[in-house]
Amino acid sequence: MRKPAALIVAALALTAALAACTDTPQAGKGEAPFVRGDGTLRVLAGSELADLQPILDDAARATGVTVKMTATGTLDGIEAVVQGGAAKQYDATWFASNRYLQLHPDAATRTGTATKVATSPVVLGVRRSVAQQLGWLETRPTWSEIAVAAGERRFTYGMTNPAASNSGFSALVGVAAAIAGTGAALTADQIGPITPRLRAFFAGQSLTAGSSGWLMDAYLRAAAEGRPVDGLVNYESVILSLNASGKLAEPLTVIYPADGVVTADYPLTLLAGASEQARTNYAAVADYLRRPSVQRQIMAKTWRRPAVTDPSLTLAPEFGPRSGNLPELPFPGKLDAADALIGAFGDTLRRPARTIYVLDLSGSMKGARLQGLKAALTGLTGADASLSGQFSRFNGREQVVLLPFSSRPGTASTFELPEADFAPVLAQIRGHVESLKAEGDTAIYDALLAAYALAGSGGDRFTSIVLLTDGERTAGADLAAFRAKLPQLPRVPVFTVLFGESNTGEMTEVATLTGGRTFDARAAGALPAAFKEIRGYQ
Repeated sequence: MRKPAALIVAALALTAALAACTDTPQAGKGEAPFVRGDGTLRVLAGSELADLQPILDDAARATGVTVKMTATGTLDGIEAVVQGGAAKQYDATWFASNRYLQLHPDAATRTGTATKVATSPVVLGVRRSVAQQLGWLETRPTWSEIAVAAGERRFTYGMTNPAASNSGFSALVGVAAAIAGTGAALTADQIGPITPRLRAFFAGQSLTAGSSGWLMDAYLRAAAEGRPVDGLVNYESVILSLNASGKLAEPLTVIYPADGVVTADYPLTLLAGASEQARTNYAAVADYLRRPSVQRQIMAKTWRRPAVTDPSLTLAPEFGPRSGNLPELPFPGKLDAADALIGAFGDTLRRPARTIYVLDLSGSMKGARLQGLKAALTGLTGADASLSGQFSRFNGREQVVLLPFSSRPGTASTFELPEADFAPVLAQIRGHVESLKAEGDTAIYDALLAAYALAGSGGDRFTSIVLLTDGERTAGADLAAFRAKLPQLPRVPVFTVLFGESNTGEMTEVATLTGGRTFDARAAGALPAAFKEIRGYQ
């Protein structure tokens, strides 16, 4: 006998209701009911926080508030906050740390309540066999001792760029503060005296990146290609998650330097001027994230430490010393010191870079596209006065190569920047860029092979190739020919820039094959931002 339609509908409704009840997070034992909000909380966030999305999905079901995160680079995000632009589009920010933001004079008037959500110290992960050789399994080394070992090339490591990533900046601050050894906030005039020891530390760096995620991929790629790097300087959470992934042939031993660390605390920060509804939504989400039951989930899923103290929150065995046993190294107290440290890293401390720009000057680039290319390159010579532009310009000791191509590769122009007083060379680059003209066909892969010939073995430089084209190959070798020759070429990453009607599939494959990354500059005005973002990976 068939059931009446009304009974079927009622049964389906009951099933859906029971499923919804099952999916809705419940407050932990002894916890108060969830605070409720309504609608969306718009958050300008660091890209590394994407791993919290499952937690935020649960938060939406529990609180009625959907957190919509828009990823940004740290410097771009900070600039948007201090200049007031962020408050026009977002309700809150969520960076790994607010320390650098708080050094800016206008920050206090632009931000409101900040809620720490989790913590993760910046530490050193080293392959266990290497840590044993160095004697670091028995005794925790200081940052100074780590710097000596790196300077003597007894171990190598990867680290993100301090001008692009908070983990790299925190590592730079920590090493500098520890080497200075004053126990007080580093000042700008202290950077010069400790430069030789800082340079020794960065002599051991063999991988650089603009983000922690890409750094992990590069680390795994190097191991797979038989050129393993000994370790990583990064958040504890990144190293532990990499160990837990099962992708490592040899797990990393986490080294907690005896003289201290710099710790990220991931503050969800309400922006000044947020609406009443946004404040309500913020309070609901902040309350949810700080509950012990949720803190436990954050620890289990992301390997970040709890930001709250609760008897039920015990660290897993994989974690090292408790936070109270990890001395916190002082952060610079003034903006000029922090900026001077970032500037010194690029111009003086790090291994110098060789950057080869392979530039499509075919006929389709005439007009606005060529002008956009010129403006983007000119911005890297110091013409871009923005905060991110300040730290993405060409660095002292860098070798900049401009290789134009159309129907065939053109003549490469090489510019060598000195360690100091490099304004004249930057002016030469601007003049050369302004003289570029567009005509002819598009010999992409001939030009790319010519760039590899210029790259050579790389020497003691971080060498990379940036390929910009607005179309598909119409002359010369094709992708198959490039793919066939790749095993005989030096290991140099290619960062491809999608522009105009460039072949997305081929450009993505080139980046993947070479260990690079693709950057999308097809939106109007996006090319300068793409070029600046690439700088973090060079």
